[in-house]
Amino acid sequence: MSDVNELNNKVSVAGRGEVSRRDFLQGSLAVAGAAAVSAVVAPPYAEAQTKQKRPNLVFFLGEGQRADALSIAGHPLLKTPNHDRIGREGVRFTNAFCTNALCAPARATALTGMYSRSTGALDNKNGNIPLASDIPLFTEILQKEGYEVAVLGKVHTRNGVEERNWDYYFGHNNPGNDYANPLFKEGRKGKVGPQKRYEGVYPDDLTTDRAISWIDEDRGDKPFCVLIWFVAPHEPFFRARRHADLYNGTPIAKPATFDDDLKGYPGKPKSFVDAENKLGTTSTHVACGSLEGVAKDYYAGLVAVDENIGRVLNHLESKKILDDTAILHTSDHGYFLGEWRLFDKRLMHEPSIRVPFQVRYPKRIPSATVREEMILDTDIAPTLLDLAGVPVPEHMQGKSILPLAKKNNPDFRKEWYYEYYEWPNPEKVAPHRGIRTEQYKLIQYVLDPSEGELYDLKADPGERNNLYGKPEQAVLQSHLTERLNVLRAKVPERKEAGQV
Repeated sequence: MSDVNELNNKVSVAGRGEVSRRDFLQGSLAVAGAAAVSAVVAPPYAEAQTKQKRPNLVFFLGEGQRADALSIAGHPLLKTPNHDRIGREGVRFTNAFCTNALCAPARATALTGMYSRSTGALDNKNGNIPLASDIPLFTEILQKEGYEVAVLGKVHTRNGVEERNWDYYFGHNNPGNDYANPLFKEGRKGKVGPQKRYEGVYPDDLTTDRAISWIDEDRGDKPFCVLIWFVAPHEPFFRARRHADLYNGTPIAKPATFDDDLKGYPGKPKSFVDAENKLGTTSTHVACGSLEGVAKDYYAGLVAVDENIGRVLNHLESKKILDDTAILHTSDHGYFLGEWRLFDKRLMHEPSIRVPFQVRYPKRIPSATVREEMILDTDIAPTLLDLAGVPVPEHMQGKSILPLAKKNNPDFRKEWYYEYYEWPNPEKVAPHRGIRTEQYKLIQYVLDPSEGELYDLKADPGERNNLYGKPEQAVLQSHLTERLNVLRAKVPERKEAGQV
């Protein structure tokens, strides 16, 4: 029993749950959703305004930006001074993660504060089917509190959430768009017009132009919340013309596991080995021909993103409202850049699930704060509501990270649940689920329950020594499996017609 007690101490869940605070039936979610929107109205916006003016909100969402793809995080090549400013003048988290490493479901989670399992937005399929109308977006809650809200750029979630009541919409529901001649839809006050092509303009530059113009509109004393969601550096990784020769002649280091395929992928299960998300060998992703090509294009795309973030920060500063504006930056998921010769995301390995997460708001967040607590994408919506002084609805499955800006909390989150659903998919990445604690990670493959991966992340941060199925790890594996099942059961499941 002493072994089990020791393991419980290491990986036990502590404090308030980081999944659903209440189990709820799918049939009652409509009531819960409607109540969530109405319940946050008190205190009334006008009353709150007399006490303290609420901040404007800017939410920068990166596309596939790895946690280490920042110069403030120590990247040896990439320079991101404007990203870095947010972290340097605010709080930066070194252990932030997504709960489903795929574009559309991750973006639904960012908007709702709920797991994919609960939103029903499991994968990149059903792109024209809206999110369930009884699930409120955090932006709709803010509107009830007097905010004007806008979303611009790569929305890429269920129906691009076009049917929701945006004060301004300038977005596309495409994973990569057309970098040379991008396509956008535009609309106001809940009415979105037809798709239009814009010739010869880099999509994120246009997104930023429109965002700045919208920020400048006269809205009286009403605060604004603007979501600026970039498409770069998504495949096919096209560059802005100004960066066409960036990184020419610069060597790209090969990850330590790049040649593991030549050794038969030691320790990895068949579900991992059979996936076709390998650089240089996939006919469905012709832009992913080489490590050097993908890495340099990826970094060049992030340089363009950094420039556009800088444009927004400088504009807010010129208007003398930067410090009255709370700024949150994170990404939908990470990205493999040659680890195990992989590209893309999906898998529950660290390059894929780790994301940057930083917030600047000097009125509530001390500068140069760095925290190590585990933060999830389910925490985005609660954090933005908290920044606005709006109560977080009970149905949201994350929690605000703002208390951590003032004081660290080792018990903030001890473990969390991950699930990847899409199957089939162009890369043949098998569905899987898992649990990650501060020290351990367990991955279970759904199509073949006998397959799995287990890592001691402190001893093996590169996830090279798979402990799954080893007799000496039986107690640990059994305990993590039990905890995984408990966490999964606590996340309410929304099933749609035809879903098994």
